[in-house]
Amino acid sequence: MNFRRIWPFRRGPVVPLVRLTGVIGNLPGRGGLTLSGVDSMLDAAFGHKSTDTVAIVINSPGGSPVQSALISEKIRLLADRKKKRVLTFAEDVAASGGYWLLCAGDETFAHRCSLVGSIGVISAGFGFTEAIAKLGIERRVRTKGERKALLDPFRPQSKEDLELLDEIQADIHRAFIDQVRTRRAGRLKGEESEIFSGRVWLGDRARELGLVDQLGAPETVLRARFGDQLKIRAYGRRRSWLQRRLGVGPVADELVGLVEERLAFGRFGL
Repeated sequence: MNFRRIWPFRRGPVVPLVRLTGVIGNLPGRGGLTLSGVDSMLDAAFGHKSTDTVAIVINSPGGSPVQSALISEKIRLLADRKKKRVLTFAEDVAASGGYWLLCAGDETFAHRCSLVGSIGVISAGFGFTEAIAKLGIERRVRTKGERKALLDPFRPQSKEDLELLDEIQADIHRAFIDQVRTRRAGRLKGEESEIFSGRVWLGDRARELGLVDQLGAPETVLRARFGDQLKIRAYGRRRSWLQRRLGVGPVADELVGLVEERLAFGRFGL
């Protein structure tokens, strides 16, 4: 007797979706977004063979320019190597380094209420010179190299220190601008003095300026392209071995380093 194998369900396409959420760089007590932290996740997502597309959702107020560049370069390296098209989506905020990551997409999307942009460089700190003087504290620092104690918060700011900081910030800003010009070539529509001023825009205005291509949420966009049979395979950062071993749950994990992350998101009213 001959039997015919019958498959009752037809499997739809599967699109990997990577979530990059949080401050970019190493945070005390809690890992922010770094290349070492997302490397294996990106490898797994781009290694999926079901479709020629990878979706990346970004919700980040920025952070380290170096880690922003490294993660972005990794995404483009995998996209070229695996012949994948990358769709990037801004969630609540894709600002500063978060926008750097958004630019890694071949097509970029935002919600109409997403905050997008902040193509600039910021450096912030505190000065304690008067405070330690009132407390009768003597600051003792010995260095080799006249600029080794650059921007020491326990001594007055010097003109030379500020000039050097301005030079460093200007170099980073130029690198950021070059990245945006390269990745958004032919699509930027506004005045560069406005686009590269460091301000942010809501999604609709960001689209008008060419900072994003379209408005749309990940599932809506992907189902419109791949149909209702689409399966979305989500990839996110895993807790470390030590956190799993000690039974540190997601609530406790979120509390560690919360102050730094809240301050970063708070700059954008979030």
